[in-house]
Amino acid sequence: MIGLADFQISTLLAAASSRQSYSRRFKSESSRGSGSLNPRLEALVRGLPSKSRKLGSDARVTCLITDSRRVVPGALFFAIGGLRTDGNYYIEEAVDRGAVAIVTEQDLGARFPIDFIQVEDVREALAVVSRSFYDFPDKSLNMIGITGTNGKTTVSMLTQHLIGGQDQVGLIGTIRYDLGRRTLPSFRTTPESVDVYAMLSQMKDNGCKDAVMEISSHGIDQKRIYGMEIEVAAFLNLTQDHIDYHKSMDAYFRAKQGLFQGDAGSLPRKAVINVDCKYGRMLLSGMPTTMEVETFAIDQTADVQAREVQLFANRTEFLLSWPEGQVRVVSPLLGRYNVSNLLAALTIGRARGHKIEAMLERLPTFSSVPGRMERIDCGQDYNVLVDYAHTDDALKHACEMLRELTEGRLIVVFGCGGDRDRSKRAPMLQAVVSGADVVFATSDNPRSEPLDQIFIDMQEGLSSGSDVQFVEDRKRAISLALDAARPGDCVLIAGKGHEAYQEFNGTVIPFDDRHIARELIELKHPELGQG
Repeated sequence: MIGLADFQISTLLAAASSRQSYSRRFKSESSRGSGSLNPRLEALVRGLPSKSRKLGSDARVTCLITDSRRVVPGALFFAIGGLRTDGNYYIEEAVDRGAVAIVTEQDLGARFPIDFIQVEDVREALAVVSRSFYDFPDKSLNMIGITGTNGKTTVSMLTQHLIGGQDQVGLIGTIRYDLGRRTLPSFRTTPESVDVYAMLSQMKDNGCKDAVMEISSHGIDQKRIYGMEIEVAAFLNLTQDHIDYHKSMDAYFRAKQGLFQGDAGSLPRKAVINVDCKYGRMLLSGMPTTMEVETFAIDQTADVQAREVQLFANRTEFLLSWPEGQVRVVSPLLGRYNVSNLLAALTIGRARGHKIEAMLERLPTFSSVPGRMERIDCGQDYNVLVDYAHTDDALKHACEMLRELTEGRLIVVFGCGGDRDRSKRAPMLQAVVSGADVVFATSDNPRSEPLDQIFIDMQEGLSSGSDVQFVEDRKRAISLALDAARPGDCVLIAGKGHEAYQEFNGTVIPFDDRHIARELIELKHPELGQG
């Protein structure tokens, strides 16, 4: 297995702050495709629907590139229009750097100096060509796609563990990419299609038979998985997020629904749906009749169901039932929402043909997901947890779970990201204020947005008499929360989870909630290190 150091990335911070350079290196290493022969241009784009095209050279294509600065001789350049820039502005640069052809939504004209293909949708074309360039690796893998607002990372890593483990089951997700014999740090939950198919090709070459993939709404909408043959697609839940992109919850739902309706170019063979979620029930009511569907739930009737849920400080117990049997489960995962996550993973595995009893035998060896209710234990007499919760629903459930497990007070540190959906900021604060005893609101990747504006938006969720301390410096906020903690209390540091950086106005700085909390606890309690 190749670790982060093999890619000259000493920490997850370096992975985050060097996303572009890391992506460049990954693309250059994977651009050869599966096998040593580079396909001829004409053969590669032969079946690609086009509005017009100019093909004459039939040169060999060495790599597929979406960034003109990375073009090398033999590259096929895709001019993608983005939110911040437009690849069509850089076509001339791609030509100068040696691209053999351009794929674009514009008509470049008969006098354009090199070959080009004008298409209706360049992202769709990129996915189609990438899949072909890497010799259709999804056909050789049992693809499992997991979508939902909350829980994708936990469910994907649980599923990977329960059906075979990290070396046998590939994974593309928010925290890491497991390619069979190597592991890379993640630079995007659902990468561009060229990266997705490159990684699937490596999984296939490394002997994987299954691949688990987190699929974001952006990934569906931007056709990063277009044409992929998916064996099992799972829907976890839908709560407010990404409204800055989708503009409404209806549009957000339709993007997720597209995965199950064939909008991604093909229909999954099976679907797994959480019917505790109202959007899951809406999805179920409109499923294609040709698709096999399995459901899971805690509160609703479902194929795989949990009942008699009991929450403890170090475990969760429940009665699990499915059509073939039932069993009492003791899970190392804490909280009611993790019962739902476990149900999802078990139902996915069952849909793939695995026995639930066999998967449960593997459950005790599952290690915690980085930054997901991760305990920071330096011997202090109060509990400290770091979690990725960054929506009002996730914060609400996190507070509810910790409230049941905490003898003393619940203290929460959290913030709202900048340059993102402003409408979710007030509900996030409302969720924390209603669930916690002490609240510190602070920074969380402000990006280019003034922190004062973020705080103003959050304050719209304040009711009279609410006691919230707004602290601009996140480390200072964590320090104040730890100072406030008494024996038996619980401090939740929410929003960033596994992330090892903060983004300020185009600058990425080192910042890991877990490291900061551990460092501060040791400074405040030097006696803990003397025993």
